[in-house]
Amino acid sequence: MIPASFDYVRATSLDQVIGLLQGDPDGIKLVAGGHSLIPTLKLRLASPALLVDIRGLDDLRCITIGEQIRIGALTTHAELLASTPLREVLPIFHQAGSLIADPQVRNRGTIGGSLANADPAADWPAVVIALNAEIELAGPQGRRRVAARDFFVDIMTTALALDEILVAVHITRPRPDTQFRYRKIRHPASGYAVVGVAFALGLTDNTVSDAAIGITGATGHAFAAEAAAKAVIGQPLTAETIEAAAKLAGEQADCLSDHYASADYRRHLIRTEVARGLTSFKAD
Repeated sequence: MIPASFDYVRATSLDQVIGLLQGDPDGIKLVAGGHSLIPTLKLRLASPALLVDIRGLDDLRCITIGEQIRIGALTTHAELLASTPLREVLPIFHQAGSLIADPQVRNRGTIGGSLANADPAADWPAVVIALNAEIELAGPQGRRRVAARDFFVDIMTTALALDEILVAVHITRPRPDTQFRYRKIRHPASGYAVVGVAFALGLTDNTVSDAAIGITGATGHAFAAEAAAKAVIGQPLTAETIEAAAKLAGEQADCLSDHYASADYRRHLIRTEVARGLTSFKAD
């Protein structure tokens, strides 16, 4: 449980980080909260030549709320959970944040680290997909944005280039009629999602005007349940509509299988949690 030797730099600017990444993108790892990276270093699943500590980049730690909401990559889970202004506009951050691990992890782990690491069972990927967020990346060619639903590619693989750093999440302020849910079946040991489902629904008189559903934990990466969302748009949330949407969500998923949950069981959980989540909107 002892890491291989590596050099260490505490970064003082974003430009410095990008410059270091340009020099040797394969041999460098960035660390913020470190809850995913440090265990992999100790197990020697990762052996970087250089570890770049980015915790001192204060301009990456922010929650700015206007017509566009911007969340800096170094904002911790605890800061997202505790932000009253954010909870008033996007309560799903409080719903999901309260289900992440334990206080120690929430106080150190960051949203940017979670998204860039792209663990298939992490919570924030489903949330940003359901919010139709954009992920802001910075690299030697400047800055670019990638839609959250296109950002997650495979197990711990994203659209982030080797010489880029994730700097922020951008979300368009939702309409007043938008409601949110985050549901999660937790692994009893790790607390990660066996299946997690994030919902953003526009509702008027029980009829859905807009919908987005993000799912995590079930497959190699978080994904948008597009067919299920389309199935409820323009429809009242009847038992039949909900059942059809839940079935479509399960059919879309190419589920993972492990010693805790088989692929069929995860598919069943998707159907169950999508149905329960949509039914909870109907109850309102």
